Amino acid sequence: MSRNLLRKTIGIAIVVLACIYGIIGLPTSGRALRENLGQRLRLGLDLQGGTHLILQVMVNEALNAEADQTIERLKTAFGQRQINYASITRMDAADIYSEGGIEIQGIPVEQTSAFRQAIDETELNWTYQAGESGGYRLKLRAAVLAEIRQQTLNQSVETIRNRIDSLGVSEPTIQERGQGEYEILVQLPGVDDPARVKEIMQTTALLEIKKVAGGPYSNREQALSANGGLLPVGTELLESIERPEGDTAAANQWYLVTRVPAITGRELRTARPGRDENNRPEVDFTLTADGARRFGEFTESNVGNSLAVVLDGKIQSVATIQSRISDSGRITGRFSQQRASDLSLVLRAGALPASMRYLEERTVGPSLGADSIRAGVVAALVGLLAVIVFMLAYYRMAGVNAVVAMVLNVIILLAALGYIQATLTLPGIAGIILAIGMSVDANVLVFERIREELRAGKTPVSAVETGFGKAVLTIIDSNATTVVAAFFLFLFGTGPVKGFAVTLSIGLMANLFTAVFVSRVMFDYILSRKARGVALSI
Repeated sequence: MSRNLLRKTIGIAIVVLACIYGIIGLPTSGRALRENLGQRLRLGLDLQGGTHLILQVMVNEALNAEADQTIERLKTAFGQRQINYASITRMDAADIYSEGGIEIQGIPVEQTSAFRQAIDETELNWTYQAGESGGYRLKLRAAVLAEIRQQTLNQSVETIRNRIDSLGVSEPTIQERGQGEYEILVQLPGVDDPARVKEIMQTTALLEIKKVAGGPYSNREQALSANGGLLPVGTELLESIERPEGDTAAANQWYLVTRVPAITGRELRTARPGRDENNRPEVDFTLTADGARRFGEFTESNVGNSLAVVLDGKIQSVATIQSRISDSGRITGRFSQQRASDLSLVLRAGALPASMRYLEERTVGPSLGADSIRAGVVAALVGLLAVIVFMLAYYRMAGVNAVVAMVLNVIILLAALGYIQATLTLPGIAGIILAIGMSVDANVLVFERIREELRAGKTPVSAVETGFGKAVLTIIDSNATTVVAAFFLFLFGTGPVKGFAVTLSIGLMANLFTAVFVSRVMFDYILSRKARGVALSI
């Protein structure tokens, strides 16, 4: 054996050993072998079971929020134009099918023209019509109504996907269910704590920082009594879950805070768990440039006053503003380390635009996965056996070369899945079977070219040299174009389609190594052992 051939053989042996290690590790027993296989080859929901959820997004809440914001703008616009009115109230969108709206009462007859002009100039998304008792009703235009509902659904899907991805769930399926009722399909393979995942998915996590206008009060009644039974305009009462240090039995306190927050979670750039000066868990956050500017102006003009950190309508902590604060802050409270980590996660992923309710929750058992694995493995083995028999019968000893390259292709593919921690699904098994077929196809191209060269009267050495030299470009071209197609499947596909694209791409790239390099080395080894002029079995 020549030195060059020996180096190539050693290189192939190293690759094979690295692949075997990637699949089974270094097991010391049969049980350790099975455990290593389970850890390295992760299975999807269709193979190992998991959690199947269908959620409905309450898009009516987004419509109510749009109406509330419009009411605030209308009050400002009416004040600037000196338009009088008795009341502006929201018509509640009670369910996902209702449209809601705004009702305005008490517009003087002489100001009707100014009122209509204000609506036409400031609220282009709304239409108005005269209602009962001289009032007006505003409703969102049909196109805007549909857009808000769809945007709410899309944002919910992306927010849930961001939160699940941050948890590290293997190849989850998160997509619109597409049945016209604002539903989201969530499939989580192999989750070991579905209750925690559900909680993180459904947490609204709306962060607001508001100015404290009064308090603390021991209860709501005391707060109302201290303000003459009526809350000042533009304020609201919120309960605080913060308790004095060491007094876990103390009752929750209440604070009077401004309705309009200084900043919200939408201005967050990032959030991460941390520890305060007493080594208690907290959440540290930083703000965007615009949020930092607004927060800086707010704190600078309120030095000496208190601010409240509000999360989902509950005050987490109250602090006195000592100086200007610009781009960072922290949320303290009675957090466990896990709660601080989860809260950081949902804050980073963004707030859900609306709440959700569960329509269906189902646990997929492993029996279906075992059946799927068994059927997939049987199909792969039957196909593999049929290919082996054909290659050995048609190409004789050269068929052994093709079989070895094909088996090595599968080993490399499985090892790559283990190293990159990809998830194997039933469509992924289909990708493996297709990759096996492509591997054989590459060998057939080479073998047929070698046969042509032998029929032309060339020696076996020259025929092998020419066969590989002229077939390799065709192999690269066919594999490369298929990899490009698989790339777009991965880019635009979801769930199972991505699993198919991953296994197919890896198999095709491994095919370039096995069909071009490994197969050539085996031919060179066979030719080096044959006497000159002896025919090649192909």
